[in-house]
Amino acid sequence: MNAIANFPTNIDLPPQMRERIIELLNAQLADTADLYSQTKQAHWNVKGPHFMQLHLLFDQLAEELFPWIDTIAERATALGGMAAGTVRMAGSTSRLPEWPLHVVEGMASVEELVERYAELAASTREAIKSAMDLGDADTADLFTNQSRGLDKSLWFLQAHLQGSD
Repeated sequence: MNAIANFPTNIDLPPQMRERIIELLNAQLADTADLYSQTKQAHWNVKGPHFMQLHLLFDQLAEELFPWIDTIAERATALGGMAAGTVRMAGSTSRLPEWPLHVVEGMASVEELVERYAELAASTREAIKSAMDLGDADTADLFTNQSRGLDKSLWFLQAHLQGSD
């Protein structure tokens, strides 16, 4: 899907620059929406002795991701583009690995989420640099704020895997 529609806007970024930023935003949108759904998958299916703690944590993490989906999509449309935000669009373009259906045990679920949160955090830092290189400080700021939240969530997840040896 070509999510670049170039709707008129008075935002003073050149059209070619906006196209590249919209592509960047849509890539992050797909990954963020995918991570949200995978976090909910873990929330719904977690099993084991830490069930309640992890069930609640995974739900909290998903709730923290959800507003970013809207924020990223709205930035793409504000720049005159289309947000490619359906579940199928996100699933077909996400760069994150698919959630393995057999993973339900608590700590295995945490490990899978750690991998995905780390990947999105890393690609978000790359997106910050790309937005700055394109001269769009506003999109870079959006990604910087998202990055800070992803790092905090990653810390919460990793703390469950540390100190148990």
